[in-house]
Amino acid sequence: MSQQVVTRFAPSPTGFLHIGSARTALFNWLYARRRGGKMLLRIEDTDRERSTEAAIDAILDGMTWLGLDWDGEAIYQFARAPRHREVAEELLAKGAAYHCYASARELEEMRATAKAEGRPPRYDGRWRDRSPEEAPPGVSPVIRLKAPREGETVIDDAVQGRVVFPNKDIDDFVLLRSDGAPTYMLAVVVDDHDMGVTQIIRGDDHLTNAARQKHIYEAMGWKTPAFAHIPLIHGADGAKLSKRHGALGVDAYRAMGYLPAALRNYLARLGWSQGDKEFFTADELIEAFDLAQVHRSPARFDFVKLENMNGHFMRAMDDAELLDALVATLPYLKGGPEIAEKLDEKKKAQLLAAMSGLKARAKTLNELLDGAQFLFAARPLPLEAKAQSLLAQGGRARLEALTPRLAALADWTAAATEGVVRETAEALGVKLGDLAQPLRAALTGRATSPGIFEVMEILGREESLGRLADQAGASADL
Repeated sequence: MSQQVVTRFAPSPTGFLHIGSARTALFNWLYARRRGGKMLLRIEDTDRERSTEAAIDAILDGMTWLGLDWDGEAIYQFARAPRHREVAEELLAKGAAYHCYASARELEEMRATAKAEGRPPRYDGRWRDRSPEEAPPGVSPVIRLKAPREGETVIDDAVQGRVVFPNKDIDDFVLLRSDGAPTYMLAVVVDDHDMGVTQIIRGDDHLTNAARQKHIYEAMGWKTPAFAHIPLIHGADGAKLSKRHGALGVDAYRAMGYLPAALRNYLARLGWSQGDKEFFTADELIEAFDLAQVHRSPARFDFVKLENMNGHFMRAMDDAELLDALVATLPYLKGGPEIAEKLDEKKKAQLLAAMSGLKARAKTLNELLDGAQFLFAARPLPLEAKAQSLLAQGGRARLEALTPRLAALADWTAAATEGVVRETAEALGVKLGDLAQPLRAALTGRATSPGIFEVMEILGREESLGRLADQAGASADL
């Protein structure tokens, strides 16, 4: 019987859920779900000064929002420190590790010598074969792994291929610090082993760590998991993604009005390809994902492409489903909390009725919300400059001719109002647009909106005529 696939996502809770980390989590999730396995979550909170509860909450919230569920309870690395120390002591008892009493001054001298000789800094192994009886008094030792000095370490990586590390370049690294605190290198291996992880998928900045970690597995007689080191995400300029390229945290993308399904789709396609197919449901991603199609070269983050993809997902969504997504996201959107306060059942119904026209013109939920402002604006409506211009250039006079005809309508529907507007334009001897555009300006305060006749039906007779009357009054005030 084949072993169950187990992946893990192991973020450090020192800030938001980075967009690159989110993609790593996504790849782990897709790989595990495709194979009927498990994805575990480990919070690597051993850096006690920088790890915060707020960051842990941000990571869990970001993953939940993206739809990346994990199996079982989250595991906290710091709580497992006694187990890490136990393994270090076991390695010591096996003769695979040793106490090192080198002082901070000695280590600094080694670094300085290596720098002067143009070599990477390496611990020189001076305590590797010395007896602890030679230890200077009052020095608390670290525990170092006795790494092999001859030959090479090979990592057969699912993305990077066969990667060879000469063992002469891997020094005897620290497993346990002098205060008894385990290092990252030891803690990761022990946790991955104890959690039964079979496949490690992480950024290629960890590739050199894989060689060191393999030595711990071998020294303990444990099976080494399979590795897949994925390239980091770069900005449009080819440099590693940083703050200057734009938003880095998943929470920021929610606040910018991106749908989780669209961001998930975009991140999946960032460095992984499946023919020419661009758009995937979650189930389609799971069905298609394979490490063999992950590219070796870094992917470039393209905000324009993400925005276009988000627009596609919005247009493809059912209107009611999109309304639910918008309402759920209001606390995070620009002006969203204010709209949430005004969103009674009547306004929800109006928003749903307007959704088809709104989503056709929007690529983000923020743009969608901005387009819907006319539904929530208080009378008299504030007018954008272009709307003011449309009304000033003969627009108000035409509306004064139109308003009584609209008021006489018995049936207030989009079709009925359109008929009256067309008849009035013909009677005035003007093009339809010359009347419809100032009408749009008066009813929405803007020069663009969903179809104006749909807008009139959504606003209703009383509100529409009231807004037109406001503009007639504005004309009288001039």
